Amino acid sequence: MYVETPLHPEKLTVWYALWAGGIIGPYFFKNDEGHSVTVNGDRYRAMITNFFIPELNNHDVQELWFQQDGTTCHTARATIDLLKDTFGDRLISRFGPVNWPPRSCDLTPLDYFLWGYVKSMVYADKPQTLDHLEDSIRRVIADIRPQMLEKVIENWTSRLDYIRASHDSHMPEIIFKM
Repeated sequence: MYVETPLHPEKLTVWYALWAGGIIGPYFFKNDEGHSVTVNGDRYRAMITNFFIPELNNHDVQELWFQQDGTTCHTARATIDLLKDTFGDRLISRFGPVNWPPRSCDLTPLDYFLWGYVKSMVYADKPQTLDHLEDSIRRVIADIRPQMLEKVIENWTSRLDYIRASHDSHMPEIIFKM
């Protein structure tokens, strides 16, 4: 008897953005058949163009800064050019106008708060299927209140102030300049 088992478990690839006024997303990377796909530069740029920028236009956001990590699809030349066209000098990214240091000790709200919070809430429900997992992610994100995000952004600002103060005497000022 043969029993076939997948080499890797099924996964979802999800993206969302956080700002003090709310969360944009989630956006699930899927192919035309509705199956989860990994993110590459073309898919990331398509998401930015077809989902993120239209969503931003639905919000009254002035002088928004955009920050992302140094993943290759995020920092491809075509991606950086697209983001510079959208955000100008208000892009914090590897190879962007404001170069964010790699492996930055989980300084961003997505890293130190949102990913862990969403995962803990979603997996408490023990989703058994990808559809259930996707629904749980949507529900948890929809339930996050702006007051919580305002506190997260305040905490992020104080983290940056602490980093600036503790490193001013040891590091060039430009590293943490925003």
